[in-house]
Amino acid sequence: MALTGRTALLAALGSLPVGILAPSWTGMLAVNAPLSLAILCDYALAAPVRRLQFTRSGDTTVRLGESAQVQLTVVNPSRRRLRAHLRDAWPPSSWLPGAGRAASRHQVDVPPGERRRVTTHLRPTRRGDREAEQITVRSYGPLGLAARQGSHHVPWKVRVLPPFTSRRHLPSRLARLRELDGRTSVLTRGEGTEFDSLRAYVPGDDTRSIDWRATARQSAVAVRTWRPERDRHLLIVLDTGRTSAGRVGDVPRLDASMDATLLLTALATRAGDRVDLLAYDRRVRAQVRGRATGELLPAMVDALATLEPELVETDARGLSAAALTHAPRRSLIVLLTSLDAASVEEGLLPVLPRLTQRHTVLLGAVQDPHVEEMAGARGTVDAIYEAAAGAQAQAARRRTADQLRRHGVVVVDGTPDSLAPALADAYLALKAAGRL
Repeated sequence: MALTGRTALLAALGSLPVGILAPSWTGMLAVNAPLSLAILCDYALAAPVRRLQFTRSGDTTVRLGESAQVQLTVVNPSRRRLRAHLRDAWPPSSWLPGAGRAASRHQVDVPPGERRRVTTHLRPTRRGDREAEQITVRSYGPLGLAARQGSHHVPWKVRVLPPFTSRRHLPSRLARLRELDGRTSVLTRGEGTEFDSLRAYVPGDDTRSIDWRATARQSAVAVRTWRPERDRHLLIVLDTGRTSAGRVGDVPRLDASMDATLLLTALATRAGDRVDLLAYDRRVRAQVRGRATGELLPAMVDALATLEPELVETDARGLSAAALTHAPRRSLIVLLTSLDAASVEEGLLPVLPRLTQRHTVLLGAVQDPHVEEMAGARGTVDAIYEAAAGAQAQAARRRTADQLRRHGVVVVDGTPDSLAPALADAYLALKAAGRL
């Protein structure tokens, strides 16, 4: 049994005249006995909580930053009217800070034998699965003096997907892809490209493109046009070790790498290439392999939704072995990791020859724009120290990138906002150069 504020108010109002006019046990009994009887009657007339029935419906997925709606249907099978306050409990990260209390509480009024539906609006602040915890119902009597209270567990899960904010860059990259793919007037030629068609020679064309046999059969000089090969293989490797847990601004490095993964996947599938995913630190955390074009991007989003950084040092040898297992023939391996000098020199550099010997390796890393701001700081003693620390960090990062480039790795170092489009540009450049 739960007593309400109305009960306390009536008890206080009744106690005042008794305390002033007749301060005795008889006076207290004269006030409290009718109030207690009213409380018991009110409790008896409240609709039973245990017999209530609940069903859920609504959204099962939502992108991070967007809203989801989960409907809860309340059925009152009893013969008493249900007047209740209902709390639909979810994890704290299911709402914006401070919004959970108002969003999770509902007031319902259900006549006997009928049903009502209430809607809980979720706005998650983290990726992953958000599961409903329990429903707490407080059923009031008609006088509002006492209430029955109980809980029900009605399971429901909403998967919070990566936001894919870089999709705004996709149209411009697709336009460049169409140029490379020979569907506009811009056609390219290079090692590893496919023959497309013949056309008349134009002054300035590479003489190595002249098709002498076709020229002999007609009166004009004919040249071959070429287009980048299709059906190449891309393996995107996400490093989920401790360095991926670092936050740049308000975004974890892993989330910025995920955004780049989704843009690259969308672009490569439009180019006719096959894309696989491998997330690794000391073991495989997620993988997507052999999906058809229409299923690939949804599968990627679903696999990335529940992925979290692990506070362990990444096993570079194990990562290299797993990548070679997932890419048995020549591929473009896109490694999304950090440019931390210690982890690269001790872990990645010794195993790079195994990867670059057979594959083209493109490394993407997230840099902190605050370091550049520190390097440019001026004016105070503290700013001078910050500038020295920022310049030192930038120099170490450049040295690490140069070491990787000497091993044949294409390095893209970008901020959380610029990494995804920069990786897409690097992919298109490699495709144009015939290195895929």
